[in-house]
Amino acid sequence: MEDPTLTSALPLPDTGWRAQARRRALKGRRLLRAAPLTGKIGVLVILAYVLVALFAPLLAPHGEAEVVSDTPFAPWGAGFPLGTDQLGRDVFSRMIYGARNSMGIALITTLLAFLAGGGLGLLSALAPRWLDIALSTLADALMSVPQLICALIMLAVFGSSIPAIIGIIAVLNATQIYRLARSSAQGVAVMDFIEAAQLRGEGLAWIVLRELLPNILPMLLAEFGLRFCFVFLTISALSFLGLGIQPPAADWGAMVRDTAAFITYGDITPLIPAAAIALLTLSVNFTVDWILDGTEGGLDG
Repeated sequence: MEDPTLTSALPLPDTGWRAQARRRALKGRRLLRAAPLTGKIGVLVILAYVLVALFAPLLAPHGEAEVVSDTPFAPWGAGFPLGTDQLGRDVFSRMIYGARNSMGIALITTLLAFLAGGGLGLLSALAPRWLDIALSTLADALMSVPQLICALIMLAVFGSSIPAIIGIIAVLNATQIYRLARSSAQGVAVMDFIEAAQLRGEGLAWIVLRELLPNILPMLLAEFGLRFCFVFLTISALSFLGLGIQPPAADWGAMVRDTAAFITYGDITPLIPAAAIALLTLSVNFTVDWILDGTEGGLDG
């Protein structure tokens, strides 16, 4: 017969939030150790961009819109590592502030797009058929117009303020997120555990948050990274065309346009903000590929 004192002395399994945090930390360490070289490079580059964006006022030698030279388009030198722009502002300082503006606005826009599109997609998978048809028709109508053309038209109507840019691009990207979330959730909604939850009398919000969302979360996280790239590139393209982030705020797309004339003189200054855009996009894609490979490889187990 088993000694009750020995049984009572055994530690009970920890199922609280601390245990869950430890399990998540362990999964993160396993994922990091299994990361390929491209994944590690992608994470390091993204972290570097984030740090530059967060500490831009401390890292930039001059203000974002401060005119520091009487000579427009001054060449590279000790005082101005990347020269000055057409107004005599330090290009290096504006590159640093551009990280905050470009990445910050793209991140906020992507989050709003996911809240709207992802939420409606999950709801549509369990909603009555008439509501599903109405939401899908609205999404199809918005997707039928090329995104950049639609953004240009709407910005011409509503103006190029930052709230307008965020709202318009978020709505346009929410349609594609809606489609992904809806199709993914519909594949899960027909499974037995969803029916069991409905028979237990669980509410719609409980089923969506506790049953649907966890099962499609890896796909949504991967789409978040890719969608961030699309949003980031769209904002940069709009700024290059003069309808994105407006001066005096620094933006990499606008900086490419403002210094484009340098190319004819063999100056690579316009290539630097363009390279910053390309490097961030490539790093995010590397990171998304790594996370997807890790998830499919069973590292969540």
